[in-house]
Amino acid sequence: MIKKFDKKDEESGSGSNPFQHLEKSAVLQEARIFNETPINPRRCLHILTKIIYLLNQGEHFGTTEATEAFFAMTRLFQSNDQTLRRMCYLTIKEMANISEDVIIVTSSLTKDMTGKEDVYRGPAIRALCRITDSTMLQAIERYMKQAIVDKVPSVSSSALVSSLHMVKRSYDVVKRWVNEAQEAASSDNIMVQYHALGLLYHLRKNDRLAVTKMLNKFTKSGLKSPFAYCMLIRIASKLLDETEGGHDSPLFDFIESCLRNKNEMVVYEAASAIVHMPNCTARELAPAVSVLQLFCSSPKAALRYAAVRTLNKVAMKHPSAVTACNLDLENLITDSNRSIATLAITTLLKTGSESSVDRLMKQISSFVSEISDEFKVVVVQAISALCQKYPRKHSVMMNFLSNMLRDDGGFEYKRAIVDCIISIIEENPESKETGLAHLCEFIEDCEHTVLATKILHLLGKEGPRTPQPSKYIRFIFNRVVLESEAVRAAAVSALAKFGAQNDDLLPSVLVLMQRCMMDTDDEVRDRATFYMNVLQQKQKALNAAYIFNGLSVSIPGLEKSLHQYTLEPSEKPFDMKSVPLATTPITEHKTDMAPIATSKLPEKLAPSRQDIYQEQLAAIPEFQALGPLFKSSEQVQLTEAETEYVVRCVKHTFARHMVFQFDCTNTLNDQLLQKVVVQMEPSESYEVTNYIPATSLPYSQPGSCYTLVQLPDDDPAAVSCTFSCTMKYLVKDCDPNTGEPDDDGYDDEYVLEDLEVTVADHIQKVLKANFGAAWEEVGDEFEKEETFALASVQTLDEAVGNIISFLGMQPCERSDKVPENKNSHVLFLAGVFRGCHDVLVRARLALADGVTMQVTVRSSEETVVDVILASVG
Repeated sequence: MIKKFDKKDEESGSGSNPFQHLEKSAVLQEARIFNETPINPRRCLHILTKIIYLLNQGEHFGTTEATEAFFAMTRLFQSNDQTLRRMCYLTIKEMANISEDVIIVTSSLTKDMTGKEDVYRGPAIRALCRITDSTMLQAIERYMKQAIVDKVPSVSSSALVSSLHMVKRSYDVVKRWVNEAQEAASSDNIMVQYHALGLLYHLRKNDRLAVTKMLNKFTKSGLKSPFAYCMLIRIASKLLDETEGGHDSPLFDFIESCLRNKNEMVVYEAASAIVHMPNCTARELAPAVSVLQLFCSSPKAALRYAAVRTLNKVAMKHPSAVTACNLDLENLITDSNRSIATLAITTLLKTGSESSVDRLMKQISSFVSEISDEFKVVVVQAISALCQKYPRKHSVMMNFLSNMLRDDGGFEYKRAIVDCIISIIEENPESKETGLAHLCEFIEDCEHTVLATKILHLLGKEGPRTPQPSKYIRFIFNRVVLESEAVRAAAVSALAKFGAQNDDLLPSVLVLMQRCMMDTDDEVRDRATFYMNVLQQKQKALNAAYIFNGLSVSIPGLEKSLHQYTLEPSEKPFDMKSVPLATTPITEHKTDMAPIATSKLPEKLAPSRQDIYQEQLAAIPEFQALGPLFKSSEQVQLTEAETEYVVRCVKHTFARHMVFQFDCTNTLNDQLLQKVVVQMEPSESYEVTNYIPATSLPYSQPGSCYTLVQLPDDDPAAVSCTFSCTMKYLVKDCDPNTGEPDDDGYDDEYVLEDLEVTVADHIQKVLKANFGAAWEEVGDEFEKEETFALASVQTLDEAVGNIISFLGMQPCERSDKVPENKNSHVLFLAGVFRGCHDVLVRARLALADGVTMQVTVRSSEETVVDVILASVG
């Protein structure tokens, strides 16, 4: 029927696919032989194979041609050839959605499903369920129930899997087959038991109590199927995660008991579940790690790979737990499977001591060129984690990374290396010049625009502050001459920073800017002209505002504000203060490198959390006149986790008001809450002006209610306040199964925890890349200075952390990192106070008996300076 190809043909790629150049029209023409008598099973089988191949390749069949082919194929049911009949079932499944009147074969399939030929029954059930819609399902319900408990495993499995597919379409009908599925779950066949458990879980997964009962039943009675055990472990770990169950829970005991199962698959699944549990301690991890350690010496490559990959994940959070496996991992470095060897080395890099770093790096160098990019990225990420752990080893790492940067590789791989070098430069000031030199060499021959612009941005930020800034100018200007428009524009911006920071380089930079003004691209010309004019003024305030620190507004917010301004023509110029500020991204603790789009096109900027809140609040009529949203806080928990109602609050700050958004969840399935509001009593001169209730809170469906508070106009320094909160609502009892509420209800209330508003709620973080320039730009008109003694604080690190969290401002120039063994430190903080007033804080800290702190505050508004100092005092 089909010519058998040998291995050589397959490897050479010549003729290894007999269906390679099929044409749909020719195949449909051939399908006419289905109508011939007698039927030729061998030829018909070959044509059906071609049709299925075309469908799976994504070939589009029109409704008419699909229906014609389908009806011709139905004649093949007259043949008793087993292979042909089973091929017909496959074709029915494939064509069920594209041809019309497929239900014509229902009677033939029902006949095969209930017939004596076991080899037909399973596939017939699968095909029948594919073409049956919810209205016809009841007609075959009796047959399906019989099939689920059939003694032939293939028939029972087919019925169970088909039922699982139909749950999505006809949940209520399939739910009636639970008793049969329960019976199938006690089958001796491992696949039937697995499929029955799957069906039972999907029927009950929305009812946590039912899932818990099912788990209790099966964990006590035991199962024969390793697949079913794996599924039970997954259900148990999901339930543990949802209920935030502790490690003293019987579910955790069940998962741990599976570590002693005879089947390796079950043992691995249990170990993997324990490893991935949140808040797992090293003691709870120990049994899982010891099982994975045994797998490391398994003769099966798949088990070794699974073990080392899982240990690699454990090492990210609990490196000490994996240290016991170091000897086994070292044996895997020479494993013939390169993937296993790479994962073994990267795990050792995370768990190894400082002394073993050099040896491991040499071992990686020996085979790094042989592994795929995907694993090279894993190696780079491990090196990045190691640099943070052992900063003194940065020179070894830097040389290794620079060699990797010269090798061939794709975008993801190069991006990981560049990110790693940048993080080393930021963490270790002494490695700055070496790192920048390696990156300069890389951009001389870099084909990725995204990476070139990123490195140019870094050069503009770090280069001007090095002892010899002039040596970087050549590399940057080469980009203006040789590269694409986006890179040329980034190079112009970097050059401007050198001119603004170094007076002796300014004349040379202006000459280069003049050349850039002749560029063919308008963006490059505009930037060069703009920077040229700013630099010629030789004013530090202008340089700070337009070259070093730039705009700190939300881009989607700016777009909306400008669009609004164009819709309503006005004599007044556009006011930048009407634009919401950009929320600073959290850049600290870069342990995992987030994957980034490989596309070279700029992505559409995703709206930030604050932009989303701005839209939600603007849609409520009572809040439309409040102006732009200034800041939204993190969620504050106002109830304990296990109580009957869960309430979280987000504080939204506007120019003269605050909106408190209460996200409430009702965890009682026999109650419906209506007209839910949170009543607030302020301790200071804050005034509650409006309540927006949540109309209804059904069981487990979150809803939001709002409280509008006016800030005191007469006392702008009153920034702190404590509110006592009480949730008031109308309760209606309801049926837990149907959710139908009673007609009558009664009023009730629930006391919540107190809510505090602090100075941090009135300040939005803003990152100033060059703090010195921003300090000069604000000027000393409203500068004030005070000294405080922090008696309760014992270390500089603790003092820095407390100040940052209390004031809610953005640390600049990495001043939140206190160098080791230092008795003094300077912390730079930047932010914008409500009403769009820039505020900068310089805190000089000295460690003696406790910490002494000299705070200097500058702002564009005197009240703001007083507020900050009063809050700290």
